[in-house]
Amino acid sequence: MRLLTLLLLFVSCCLTLNAADKAATPNALVAELYKSEKKKASPFFQDKNRALVDHYFTKELGDLLWKDTIDSKGEVGALDGDPLYDAQDMEIKEFVIHPAKTEEGKATVLVTFVNFEEKKRITFHCVRQGGAWKISDIQYADYALLKLLKDSVGK
Repeated sequence: MRLLTLLLLFVSCCLTLNAADKAATPNALVAELYKSEKKKASPFFQDKNRALVDHYFTKELGDLLWKDTIDSKGEVGALDGDPLYDAQDMEIKEFVIHPAKTEEGKATVLVTFVNFEEKKRITFHCVRQGGAWKISDIQYADYALLKLLKDSVGK
């Protein structure tokens, strides 16, 4: 009986963790990504935990991010700045994650802020995949992350 109780408790915990692992909204996913950066647990530039990359990004974008990190071997790869701020140095003010615009399993989340007196707009394109929202691309003022990585490491 004790074994059965422990087993049920274990299964319940696993299901709870799995449900919590899936961001309920595109805004929650983007907010979680920015929070991970502040906690020094960002999926970018790390080569120890592929699951961390897969938590935030679609397979296509995740594969390219992972390949860039692995191929760079600790050096600068295709990403030469922080992809969340499109900058190498940051002094962030007026940071806002705007409400997502959703339509048929797709969403865009606009993030705006001021970095060293320069206004920035970054758009996260999200898709519903496997019951969770995932980031499929990040659009900056003059380029998109997916295309940059495809051109750089997707060969």
